[in-house]
Amino acid sequence: MVDITVMGAGIFGLSVAWSCARRGARVRVIDPHGPGAGASGGIVGAMAPHVPELWNTKKAFQLESLLMAKPFWDEVADVSRLSPGYARLGRLQPIADAAALALAHTRVLNAETLWQGKADWRIETASGPWCPPSATGQVIHDTLSARLHPRQACAALVAALRARGAEVVTGGHAAGRILWATGIAGLEEISAAHTRSVGNGVKGQGALLAFDARNQPQIFANEVHIVPHEDGTVAIGSTSERYYDDPTSTDAQLDDVVARAVAALPSLAEAPVIERWAGVRPRSRSRAPMLGAHPYRPGEFLANGGFKIGFGMAAKVGQVMADLMLDGIDRIPDDFKPEASL
Repeated sequence: MVDITVMGAGIFGLSVAWSCARRGARVRVIDPHGPGAGASGGIVGAMAPHVPELWNTKKAFQLESLLMAKPFWDEVADVSRLSPGYARLGRLQPIADAAALALAHTRVLNAETLWQGKADWRIETASGPWCPPSATGQVIHDTLSARLHPRQACAALVAALRARGAEVVTGGHAAGRILWATGIAGLEEISAAHTRSVGNGVKGQGALLAFDARNQPQIFANEVHIVPHEDGTVAIGSTSERYYDDPTSTDAQLDDVVARAVAALPSLAEAPVIERWAGVRPRSRSRAPMLGAHPYRPGEFLANGGFKIGFGMAAKVGQVMADLMLDGIDRIPDDFKPEASL
C-alpha cells in the first residue's frame, strides 16, 4: 500500500516525499531518470536570500525556509548517515561605490526588522585572502546564506527515505495521492494544456575547482556565485541562458564565469577545474514556485518552478505540501498557487 506517490526525484519531489515519510506516510518516488538527474544534480548549491527590502510573500517564505534548513538537513544527515554538505556560513559581496554603500546601510536596518533578529546584513572591512576586492574597501556580510552540495543532498534524501521504508524507483505505478514534481517536463505539459506558456527552462553552467576553503563563506561578486564545499572543492556558477541547443553541454560562457570568479577572488587563479556541469532549471512565468492542486490533473498535486531557489525553499515546500496532501491543511501562499502562473 502507498499513501503518497511523488512523480519526480528532484529537490522539490524528494523534499516533499521526505516531509511525508517522516510523518509516517507510505511513500513511493518515481523518476525514470533517477534521483537528481536534472538541475537538482548540480554542483553549485548557493542557498542565498533575496535582499531585505520590498518585502513580499516570496521573500517571507524563503526566510522561513532558510531558517528551517539546518534542522531539516541535520535530520536527513542523521537518518541517511550521509552528509548533504549543508552549512550556514554566510556570504560576502563587494560594495562598488558610494551609492551601493548607502543602499547597503539601508538594508542593514531593513534586515534588523525583516529578518526578525535571526540573521544579520552587515557591512565589514574587506580583508584577508578569502575576500573579494572591493572599490569601497567594504563588503556586505549576510549571515543568512548557507550552502550545500546539490548532488550529495539528493543522495542523502534518497538514503533517508529508504531508511524510513520509502521506495525510490525508476518505474512503477502511481497510487494514493499523487504529486507531480517533474520540472521542465511538467511545465511543458501544463503549457500544452493551457492557452499560453506557464514557464520555461533556463540553462545554467557551473564549474568545480579543487580548492579547499570549506569553512569560508560563499561569495557573490562579478555576477558569479563562489561556493566552498565541505569536500575541499569550490563551485562556481552560473549562467542564465534562455536559448540553448544542448542542455547539458558547457562552452565559452562557462569559461567566462570561471574568469570572472578568478578576477573576483585571485586566490583561485591556480586552482584546477575538475568538473564542468550544465543543466536546465524550471522557471515559472511568475518566477515563484508553483505549489498546490494540479490545474489539469483533478485530485492530484503540483510542486514545480524552483528556478535558482529550489534548495533554499526545499524545507518549507516540503512542509506545506505535506500539510496539504496528508492533512488537507492549505498554508500555501496565494502567490505560489498554480493559478498565479496560468
